[in-house]
Amino acid sequence: MFITVRRFMALLFLLALLSALALADQPQPLQFQLTCDPAVCPEPFTGRVFVFLSRRAMTQPKPGPEWFNTEPFYAVDVKDWKPGQTVTIGANALGFPMKLSELPKGRWFIMAVMDFDRGSPNVGNAEGNVFSRVVEADLDPATSGPLRLHLDQVVRPRPFIESERVKLVEIESKHLSAFHSQPIKMRAGVVLPESFAAQPDKRYPILFDIPGFGGRHYGAMAAVRRNPTAIADVEMLYVIPDPACRWGHSVFADSDNNGPWGKAFIEELVPAIEQRFRAIGKPTARFVTGYSSGGWSSLWLQVTYPDFFGGVWSLAPDPVDFRDFQRVNIYEDANMFTDAQGNPRPLARRSGMPILFYKSFSDMEEVMGHGGQLGSFEAVFSPRGPDGRPRKLWDRRSGRIDPEVAQTWKRYDIRLILETRWPELAPKLAGKIHVYMGAEDTFYLDGATRLLQESLRRLGSDAVVEIFPGRDHGNLLDRDLRQRLHSEMANQFSRGESN
Repeated sequence: MFITVRRFMALLFLLALLSALALADQPQPLQFQLTCDPAVCPEPFTGRVFVFLSRRAMTQPKPGPEWFNTEPFYAVDVKDWKPGQTVTIGANALGFPMKLSELPKGRWFIMAVMDFDRGSPNVGNAEGNVFSRVVEADLDPATSGPLRLHLDQVVRPRPFIESERVKLVEIESKHLSAFHSQPIKMRAGVVLPESFAAQPDKRYPILFDIPGFGGRHYGAMAAVRRNPTAIADVEMLYVIPDPACRWGHSVFADSDNNGPWGKAFIEELVPAIEQRFRAIGKPTARFVTGYSSGGWSSLWLQVTYPDFFGGVWSLAPDPVDFRDFQRVNIYEDANMFTDAQGNPRPLARRSGMPILFYKSFSDMEEVMGHGGQLGSFEAVFSPRGPDGRPRKLWDRRSGRIDPEVAQTWKRYDIRLILETRWPELAPKLAGKIHVYMGAEDTFYLDGATRLLQESLRRLGSDAVVEIFPGRDHGNLLDRDLRQRLHSEMANQFSRGESN
Protein backbone atom coordinates (compact mmCIF):
# COMPACT_ATOMS: atom_id res chain seq x y z
CA MET A 1 0.00 0.00 0.00
CA PHE A 2 1.46 3.28 -1.08
CA ILE A 3 1.12 6.60 0.76
CA THR A 4 0.61 9.67 -1.38
CA VAL A 5 2.91 12.63 -1.03
CA ARG A 6 0.06 14.73 0.35
CA ARG A 7 -0.74 12.14 3.01
CA PHE A 8 2.95 11.80 3.84
CA MET A 9 3.34 15.54 4.37
CA ALA A 10 0.20 15.62 6.52
CA LEU A 11 1.59 12.79 8.62
CA LEU A 12 4.88 14.65 9.12
CA PHE A 13 2.98 17.77 10.16
CA LEU A 14 0.91 15.77 12.64
CA LEU A 15 3.99 14.17 14.13
CA ALA A 16 5.68 17.57 14.47
CA LEU A 17 2.58 19.01 16.11
CA LEU A 18 2.35 16.13 18.56
CA SER A 19 6.06 16.53 19.36
CA ALA A 20 5.63 20.26 19.98
CA LEU A 21 2.64 19.65 22.22
CA ALA A 22 4.60 17.05 24.16
CA LEU A 23 7.47 19.47 24.63
CA ALA A 24 5.07 22.19 25.69
CA ASP A 25 3.74 19.93 28.42
CA GLN A 26 7.24 19.30 29.74
CA PRO A 27 8.53 21.51 32.58
CA GLN A 28 10.67 24.43 31.37
CA PRO A 29 13.25 26.54 33.23
CA LEU A 30 11.99 29.73 34.81
CA GLN A 31 12.01 32.87 32.70
CA PHE A 32 10.00 36.08 32.73
CA GLN A 33 8.31 37.21 29.53
CA LEU A 34 7.56 40.93 29.55
CA THR A 35 5.17 42.91 27.38
CA CYS A 36 4.43 46.61 27.57
CA ASP A 37 1.02 48.22 27.12
CA PRO A 38 0.88 50.67 24.18
CA ALA A 39 -0.98 53.17 26.40
CA VAL A 40 2.12 53.69 28.55
CA CYS A 41 4.81 52.70 26.01
CA PRO A 42 3.89 54.67 22.90
CA GLU A 43 7.47 54.75 21.58
CA PRO A 44 10.27 52.18 21.33
CA PHE A 45 12.12 51.86 24.64
CA THR A 46 15.88 51.60 25.04
CA GLY A 47 17.21 51.01 28.52
CA ARG A 48 17.34 48.56 31.40
CA VAL A 49 14.37 46.41 32.41
CA PHE A 50 14.14 44.83 35.86
CA VAL A 51 12.23 42.08 37.59
CA PHE A 52 12.13 42.43 41.38
CA LEU A 53 11.17 39.52 43.62
CA SER A 54 10.22 39.56 47.27
CA ARG A 55 8.99 37.17 49.90
CA ARG A 56 6.84 40.03 51.16
CA ALA A 57 3.92 41.66 49.38
CA MET A 58 4.91 44.61 47.17
CA THR A 59 2.36 47.40 46.80
CA GLN A 60 4.40 49.73 44.58
CA PRO A 61 7.72 49.64 42.71
CA LYS A 62 10.69 49.49 45.04
CA PRO A 63 13.19 52.38 44.82
CA GLY A 64 15.85 49.71 44.34
CA PRO A 65 17.36 46.77 46.19
CA GLU A 66 17.84 46.91 49.96
CA TRP A 67 21.45 47.01 51.13
CA PHE A 68 21.00 44.41 53.84
CA ASN A 69 19.44 41.02 53.10
CA THR A 70 19.00 41.97 49.45
CA GLU A 71 16.15 40.13 47.78
CA PRO A 72 16.64 38.80 44.24
CA PHE A 73 16.36 41.06 41.23
CA TYR A 74 17.25 40.58 37.57
CA ALA A 75 17.82 42.86 34.60
CA VAL A 76 18.45 43.01 30.87
CA ASP A 77 19.29 45.91 28.57
CA VAL A 78 16.95 46.30 25.61
CA LYS A 79 17.00 48.45 22.49
CA ASP A 80 13.97 49.74 20.60
CA TRP A 81 11.51 47.57 22.51
CA LYS A 82 8.12 48.13 20.90
CA PRO A 83 4.63 47.45 22.25
CA GLY A 84 3.53 44.00 21.20
CA GLN A 85 7.04 42.58 21.38
CA THR A 86 8.14 40.29 24.20
CA VAL A 87 11.32 40.78 26.23
CA THR A 88 12.63 37.74 28.06
CA ILE A 89 14.54 37.82 31.33
CA GLY A 90 16.00 34.38 31.63
CA ALA A 91 19.10 32.40 32.48
CA ASN A 92 21.52 34.89 30.88
CA ALA A 93 20.10 37.97 32.63
CA LEU A 94 22.08 40.03 35.09
CA GLY A 95 21.10 39.00 38.58
CA PHE A 96 21.78 39.47 42.28
CA PRO A 97 22.33 37.93 44.79
CA MET A 98 22.11 34.71 42.78
CA LYS A 99 21.52 33.56 39.21
CA LEU A 100 17.93 32.96 38.19
CA SER A 101 18.70 29.24 37.98
CA GLU A 102 19.68 29.34 41.67
CA LEU A 103 16.54 31.10 42.92
CA PRO A 104 15.20 29.33 46.03
CA LYS A 105 11.94 27.50 45.48
CA GLY A 106 8.83 28.90 47.08
CA ARG A 107 6.21 31.62 46.94
CA TRP A 108 7.34 34.96 45.55
CA PHE A 109 5.84 38.35 44.77
CA ILE A 110 7.09 39.54 41.36
CA MET A 111 7.08 42.92 39.62
CA ALA A 112 8.71 44.20 36.42
CA VAL A 113 9.99 47.76 35.95
CA MET A 114 11.28 49.77 32.97
CA ASP A 115 13.89 52.34 34.05
CA PHE A 116 13.69 55.36 31.78
CA ASP A 117 16.78 56.80 33.53
CA ARG A 118 15.67 60.45 33.35
CA GLY A 119 17.80 61.81 36.16
CA SER A 120 16.57 60.06 39.29
CA PRO A 121 18.85 57.68 41.20
CA ASN A 122 15.97 55.28 41.83
CA VAL A 123 15.98 52.40 39.34
CA GLY A 124 12.61 51.17 40.56
CA ASN A 125 10.18 53.93 41.40
CA ALA A 126 11.48 57.04 39.64
CA GLU A 127 8.79 59.35 38.31
CA GLY A 128 7.68 58.25 34.83
CA ASN A 129 8.98 54.70 35.07
CA VAL A 130 6.62 51.97 33.91
CA PHE A 131 5.85 48.85 35.94
CA SER A 132 3.64 45.78 36.09
CA ARG A 133 1.08 44.79 38.65
CA VAL A 134 2.39 42.42 41.29
CA VAL A 135 2.10 38.72 40.50
CA GLU A 136 2.18 36.17 43.30
CA ALA A 137 3.40 32.72 42.31
CA ASP A 138 5.14 29.56 43.48
CA LEU A 139 8.44 29.42 41.61
CA ASP A 140 10.86 26.63 40.89
CA PRO A 141 13.78 27.77 38.70
CA ALA A 142 13.93 24.37 37.01
CA THR A 143 10.27 23.86 36.17
CA SER A 144 8.21 27.07 36.47
CA GLY A 145 8.47 27.80 32.77
CA PRO A 146 7.65 31.23 31.33
CA LEU A 147 5.88 33.66 33.66
CA ARG A 148 4.27 36.58 31.87
CA LEU A 149 4.33 40.14 33.22
CA HIS A 150 2.48 42.99 31.52
CA LEU A 151 3.77 46.49 32.22
CA ASP A 152 0.85 48.91 32.20
CA GLN A 153 1.35 51.19 35.22
CA VAL A 154 3.21 54.52 35.46
CA VAL A 155 4.98 55.91 38.54
CA ARG A 156 3.25 59.18 39.36
CA PRO A 157 5.08 62.23 40.72
CA ARG A 158 5.37 62.29 44.48
CA PRO A 159 3.52 65.37 45.70
CA PHE A 160 5.15 67.89 48.01
CA ILE A 161 2.38 68.98 50.34
CA GLU A 162 2.81 72.58 51.43
CA SER A 163 1.30 74.09 54.55
CA GLU A 164 1.45 77.38 56.42
CA ARG A 165 4.93 76.55 57.68
CA VAL A 166 6.26 74.12 55.03
CA LYS A 167 7.09 75.44 51.57
CA LEU A 168 8.59 74.04 48.38
CA VAL A 169 11.31 75.89 46.51
CA GLU A 170 11.90 74.76 42.93
CA ILE A 171 14.12 76.58 40.46
CA GLU A 172 15.69 75.78 37.12
CA SER A 173 19.46 75.89 37.51
CA LYS A 174 21.21 77.71 34.71
CA HIS A 175 24.54 76.17 35.69
CA LEU A 176 23.31 72.57 35.74
CA SER A 177 21.09 73.00 32.70
CA ALA A 178 24.01 74.33 30.67
CA PHE A 179 26.20 71.41 31.78
CA HIS A 180 23.62 68.74 30.89
CA SER A 181 22.18 70.55 27.84
CA GLN A 182 18.67 70.12 29.20
CA PRO A 183 16.57 71.75 31.93
CA ILE A 184 17.69 70.67 35.42
CA LYS A 185 15.75 71.71 38.50
CA MET A 186 16.94 72.18 42.06
CA ARG A 187 14.53 71.77 44.95
CA ALA A 188 14.38 72.36 48.67
CA GLY A 189 11.83 71.94 51.45
CA VAL A 190 11.69 74.94 53.78
CA VAL A 191 10.24 74.97 57.29
CA LEU A 192 9.34 78.48 58.43
CA PRO A 193 9.75 79.68 62.03
CA GLU A 194 6.61 79.91 64.15
CA SER A 195 6.81 83.71 64.16
CA PHE A 196 7.23 84.04 60.38
CA ALA A 197 3.66 85.01 59.51
CA ALA A 198 3.05 87.18 62.59
CA GLN A 199 6.27 89.21 62.23
CA PRO A 200 6.53 90.18 58.54
CA ASP A 201 9.51 92.48 59.12
CA LYS A 202 11.65 89.97 60.97
CA ARG A 203 14.66 88.44 59.24
CA TYR A 204 16.12 85.06 60.14
CA PRO A 205 19.35 83.09 60.15
CA ILE A 206 19.19 79.89 58.11
CA LEU A 207 20.19 76.28 58.77
CA PHE A 208 20.74 73.97 55.80
CA ASP A 209 20.32 70.31 56.75
CA ILE A 210 21.56 68.08 53.92
CA PRO A 211 20.00 64.59 53.80
CA GLY A 212 22.01 61.39 53.71
CA PHE A 213 22.05 58.94 50.82
CA GLY A 214 18.50 58.36 49.61
CA GLY A 215 17.12 61.37 51.50
CA ARG A 216 15.15 64.04 49.69
CA HIS A 217 13.66 67.48 50.31
CA TYR A 218 10.35 65.77 51.16
CA GLY A 219 11.77 65.33 54.66
CA ALA A 220 10.68 68.87 55.47
CA MET A 221 7.03 67.74 55.57
CA ALA A 222 7.75 65.43 58.51
CA ALA A 223 10.43 67.59 60.15
CA VAL A 224 7.96 70.36 60.95
CA ARG A 225 6.42 68.15 63.65
CA ARG A 226 9.55 68.48 65.80
CA ASN A 227 9.77 72.22 65.13
CA PRO A 228 13.33 72.21 63.73
CA THR A 229 13.36 76.01 63.46
CA ALA A 230 13.74 76.38 67.23
CA ILE A 231 17.53 76.27 67.56
CA ALA A 232 17.92 76.69 71.32
CA ASP A 233 16.68 80.27 71.86
CA VAL A 234 17.14 81.34 68.22
CA GLU A 235 14.57 80.96 65.48
CA MET A 236 16.04 79.90 62.15
CA LEU A 237 14.78 79.03 58.72
CA TYR A 238 15.24 75.27 58.34
CA VAL A 239 16.03 74.06 54.82
CA ILE A 240 16.37 70.53 53.44
CA PRO A 241 17.84 70.73 49.91
CA ASP A 242 17.32 67.85 47.51
CA PRO A 243 20.72 66.20 46.81
CA ALA A 244 19.45 63.49 44.44
CA CYS A 245 20.91 63.11 40.96
CA ARG A 246 21.12 60.32 38.39
CA TRP A 247 24.16 58.64 39.90
CA GLY A 248 22.98 58.91 43.52
CA HIS A 249 23.88 61.81 45.81
CA SER A 250 25.33 65.02 44.38
CA VAL A 251 26.94 65.96 47.75
CA PHE A 252 26.69 69.53 46.38
CA ALA A 253 30.19 69.31 44.94
CA ASP A 254 31.17 70.38 41.44
CA SER A 255 31.78 67.19 39.50
CA ASP A 256 33.00 66.16 36.04
CA ASN A 257 30.03 63.80 35.82
CA ASN A 258 27.19 65.33 37.83
CA GLY A 259 27.93 68.93 36.95
CA PRO A 260 28.45 72.08 39.04
CA TRP A 261 26.18 71.23 41.97
CA GLY A 262 28.23 73.25 44.46
CA LYS A 263 28.26 76.37 42.30
CA ALA A 264 24.54 76.03 41.57
CA PHE A 265 23.78 75.62 45.28
CA ILE A 266 25.76 78.69 46.33
CA GLU A 267 24.92 80.98 43.44
CA GLU A 268 21.34 79.94 42.63
CA LEU A 269 19.46 77.91 45.22
CA VAL A 270 20.62 79.68 48.38
CA PRO A 271 19.94 83.21 47.04
CA ALA A 272 16.49 82.15 45.86
CA ILE A 273 15.61 80.80 49.32
CA GLU A 274 17.08 83.72 51.23
CA GLN A 275 15.27 86.31 49.13
CA ARG A 276 11.89 84.58 49.28
CA PHE A 277 11.89 83.86 53.01
CA ARG A 278 13.50 86.96 54.53
CA ALA A 279 16.83 85.48 55.52
CA ILE A 280 19.48 87.73 57.03
CA GLY A 281 21.71 86.73 54.14
CA LYS A 282 25.11 87.08 55.81
CA PRO A 283 27.80 84.42 56.36
CA THR A 284 27.41 84.75 60.13
CA ALA A 285 23.74 83.79 59.73
CA ARG A 286 24.24 80.74 57.49
CA PHE A 287 24.87 77.34 59.01
CA VAL A 288 25.09 73.89 57.47
CA THR A 289 24.70 70.40 58.86
CA GLY A 290 24.01 66.89 57.63
CA TYR A 291 24.27 63.20 58.37
CA SER A 292 26.29 60.52 56.54
CA SER A 293 26.50 61.63 52.89
CA GLY A 294 24.89 64.83 54.12
CA GLY A 295 27.62 65.05 56.75
CA TRP A 296 30.27 64.89 54.04
CA SER A 297 28.34 67.41 51.94
CA SER A 298 28.07 69.91 54.77
CA LEU A 299 31.78 69.70 55.62
CA TRP A 300 32.68 69.97 51.94
CA LEU A 301 30.58 73.11 51.52
CA GLN A 302 32.10 74.76 54.58
CA VAL A 303 35.67 73.99 53.50
CA THR A 304 35.08 74.83 49.83
CA TYR A 305 33.19 78.05 50.56
CA PRO A 306 34.76 79.08 53.89
CA ASP A 307 33.57 82.70 53.68
CA PHE A 308 29.97 81.80 52.79
CA PHE A 309 28.94 79.83 55.90
CA GLY A 310 29.29 80.62 59.58
CA GLY A 311 29.74 77.06 60.80
CA VAL A 312 29.30 73.37 60.04
CA TRP A 313 28.06 70.51 62.21
CA SER A 314 28.93 67.36 60.29
CA LEU A 315 27.52 64.10 61.64
CA ALA A 316 28.90 60.65 60.74
CA PRO A 317 30.29 61.93 57.42
CA ASP A 318 31.26 59.69 54.52
CA PRO A 319 35.06 59.26 54.21
CA VAL A 320 36.80 62.57 54.91
CA ASP A 321 40.27 61.05 54.42
CA PHE A 322 40.81 58.69 51.49
CA ARG A 323 43.64 56.89 53.26
CA ASP A 324 40.79 55.16 55.08
CA PHE A 325 37.96 54.96 52.59
CA GLN A 326 35.86 52.59 54.66
CA ARG A 327 39.00 50.60 55.50
CA VAL A 328 40.62 51.02 52.05
CA ASN A 329 43.64 53.24 51.47
CA ILE A 330 42.88 54.06 47.85
CA TYR A 331 46.35 55.54 47.32
CA GLU A 332 48.33 52.49 48.47
CA ASP A 333 46.10 49.41 48.56
CA ALA A 334 46.00 47.25 45.46
CA ASN A 335 42.52 45.82 45.69
CA MET A 336 39.07 47.01 46.76
CA PHE A 337 37.65 43.53 47.38
CA THR A 338 40.45 41.93 49.39
CA ASP A 339 43.12 43.09 51.83
CA ALA A 340 46.85 42.35 51.62
CA GLN A 341 46.28 38.88 53.10
CA GLY A 342 43.56 38.09 50.58
CA ASN A 343 40.70 38.37 53.05
CA PRO A 344 37.39 39.84 51.86
CA ARG A 345 37.04 43.51 52.78
CA PRO A 346 33.95 44.29 54.84
CA LEU A 347 31.86 47.35 54.03
CA ALA A 348 29.52 47.34 57.02
CA ARG A 349 29.28 45.74 60.45
CA ARG A 350 26.78 45.10 63.21
CA SER A 351 27.84 44.49 66.81
CA GLY A 352 31.41 44.35 65.58
CA MET A 353 30.75 41.59 63.03
CA PRO A 354 30.94 42.20 59.25
CA ILE A 355 27.56 42.02 57.51
CA LEU A 356 28.34 43.52 54.07
CA PHE A 357 31.39 43.12 51.84
CA TYR A 358 32.74 45.23 49.00
CA LYS A 359 32.58 42.48 46.38
CA SER A 360 28.92 41.62 46.83
CA PHE A 361 27.90 45.27 47.17
CA SER A 362 29.77 46.15 43.99
CA ASP A 363 28.12 43.21 42.20
CA MET A 364 24.69 44.42 43.30
CA GLU A 365 25.34 47.90 41.93
CA GLU A 366 26.40 46.47 38.57
CA VAL A 367 22.93 45.01 38.18
CA MET A 368 21.36 48.32 39.26
CA GLY A 369 23.25 50.22 36.57
CA HIS A 370 23.12 53.57 38.40
CA GLY A 371 21.97 55.04 41.69
CA GLY A 372 24.18 52.98 44.05
CA GLN A 373 26.28 54.36 46.88
CA LEU A 374 29.69 53.21 45.58
CA GLY A 375 28.86 54.35 42.06
CA SER A 376 27.72 57.66 43.51
CA PHE A 377 31.19 58.19 44.98
CA GLU A 378 32.76 57.54 41.59
CA ALA A 379 30.39 59.95 39.88
CA VAL A 380 31.50 62.76 42.18
CA PHE A 381 35.20 61.98 42.62
CA SER A 382 36.25 60.43 39.29
CA PRO A 383 36.88 62.19 35.99
CA ARG A 384 34.60 61.42 33.08
CA GLY A 385 35.78 58.54 30.92
CA PRO A 386 35.85 58.37 27.11
CA ASP A 387 32.52 56.49 27.22
CA GLY A 388 30.87 59.43 28.96
CA ARG A 389 30.60 57.58 32.28
CA PRO A 390 32.63 58.06 35.47
CA ARG A 391 36.01 56.37 35.34
CA LYS A 392 36.05 53.33 37.60
CA LEU A 393 38.25 53.38 40.67
CA TRP A 394 38.27 49.58 40.75
CA ASP A 395 37.81 46.77 38.26
CA ARG A 396 34.37 45.27 38.82
CA ARG A 397 35.54 41.68 38.37
CA SER A 398 38.93 41.60 40.07
CA GLY A 399 38.61 44.53 42.48
CA ARG A 400 41.96 45.93 41.33
CA ILE A 401 42.28 49.65 42.14
CA ASP A 402 43.34 51.91 39.28
CA PRO A 403 46.12 54.09 40.79
CA GLU A 404 45.68 56.75 38.11
CA VAL A 405 42.03 57.23 38.98
CA ALA A 406 42.87 57.16 42.69
CA GLN A 407 45.18 60.15 42.23
CA THR A 408 42.36 62.16 40.67
CA TRP A 409 40.27 61.63 43.81
CA LYS A 410 42.68 63.87 45.75
CA ARG A 411 40.62 66.84 44.56
CA TYR A 412 37.91 65.71 47.00
CA ASP A 413 40.00 64.42 49.91
CA ILE A 414 38.90 66.87 52.62
CA ARG A 415 41.76 66.09 55.00
CA LEU A 416 44.29 66.53 52.20
CA ILE A 417 42.71 69.80 51.08
CA LEU A 418 42.84 71.19 54.60
CA GLU A 419 46.50 70.23 55.01
CA THR A 420 47.50 71.58 51.60
CA ARG A 421 45.66 74.89 51.93
CA TRP A 422 45.85 75.38 55.69
CA PRO A 423 47.67 78.76 55.72
CA GLU A 424 44.88 80.16 53.54
CA LEU A 425 41.95 78.35 55.19
CA ALA A 426 42.91 78.55 58.87
CA PRO A 427 41.68 82.11 59.55
CA LYS A 428 38.53 81.60 57.49
CA LEU A 429 37.56 78.37 59.27
CA ALA A 430 38.41 79.42 62.82
CA GLY A 431 35.65 78.31 65.17
CA LYS A 432 33.52 76.89 62.35
CA ILE A 433 34.29 73.16 62.08
CA HIS A 434 32.42 70.59 64.20
CA VAL A 435 32.51 66.89 63.30
CA TYR A 436 30.87 64.12 65.32
CA MET A 437 31.24 60.38 64.75
CA GLY A 438 30.36 57.11 66.47
CA ALA A 439 33.37 55.04 67.48
CA GLU A 440 31.71 51.91 66.08
CA ASP A 441 30.25 53.38 62.92
CA THR A 442 28.25 50.80 60.98
CA PHE A 443 30.05 51.63 57.72
CA TYR A 444 33.55 51.98 59.18
CA LEU A 445 33.49 55.75 58.68
CA ASP A 446 35.14 56.39 62.04
CA GLY A 447 38.60 55.50 60.68
CA ALA A 448 38.71 58.45 58.29
CA THR A 449 37.32 60.80 60.95
CA ARG A 450 40.08 59.76 63.36
CA LEU A 451 42.69 60.59 60.71
CA LEU A 452 41.05 63.99 60.18
CA GLN A 453 41.08 64.58 63.92
CA GLU A 454 44.80 63.80 64.12
CA SER A 455 45.57 66.01 61.15
CA LEU A 456 43.68 69.03 62.51
CA ARG A 457 45.42 68.66 65.86
CA ARG A 458 48.80 68.73 64.17
CA LEU A 459 47.77 71.82 62.26
CA GLY A 460 46.81 73.57 65.49
CA SER A 461 43.17 73.94 64.45
CA ASP A 462 40.42 74.76 66.94
CA ALA A 463 38.09 72.41 65.08
CA VAL A 464 35.93 70.14 67.22
CA VAL A 465 36.21 66.53 66.04
CA GLU A 466 34.67 64.19 68.57
CA ILE A 467 34.37 60.39 68.54
CA PHE A 468 31.55 58.97 70.70
CA PRO A 469 32.29 55.57 72.29
CA GLY A 470 29.65 52.90 71.77
CA ARG A 471 27.79 54.81 69.04
CA ASP A 472 27.22 53.53 65.52
CA HIS A 473 25.78 55.04 62.34
CA GLY A 474 22.20 54.68 63.50
CA ASN A 475 22.33 55.92 67.08
CA LEU A 476 24.87 58.75 67.02
CA LEU A 477 22.33 61.57 67.03
CA ASP A 478 20.23 61.27 70.16
CA ARG A 479 18.25 63.93 72.04
CA ASP A 480 21.21 65.09 74.13
CA LEU A 481 23.50 65.54 71.14
CA ARG A 482 20.79 67.37 69.20
CA GLN A 483 20.32 69.80 72.09
CA ARG A 484 24.08 70.30 72.27
CA LEU A 485 24.30 71.05 68.54
CA HIS A 486 21.45 73.54 68.79
CA SER A 487 23.15 75.30 71.69
CA GLU A 488 26.41 75.51 69.74
CA MET A 489 24.63 76.86 66.65
CA ALA A 490 22.75 79.48 68.66
CA ASN A 491 25.95 80.59 70.38
CA GLN A 492 27.75 80.77 67.04
CA PHE A 493 25.01 83.02 65.67
CA SER A 494 25.08 85.26 68.75
CA ARG A 495 28.85 85.68 68.48
CA GLY A 496 28.53 86.58 64.80
CA GLU A 497 25.85 89.15 65.52
CA SER A 498 27.91 90.80 68.25
CA ASN A 499 30.99 91.23 66.03
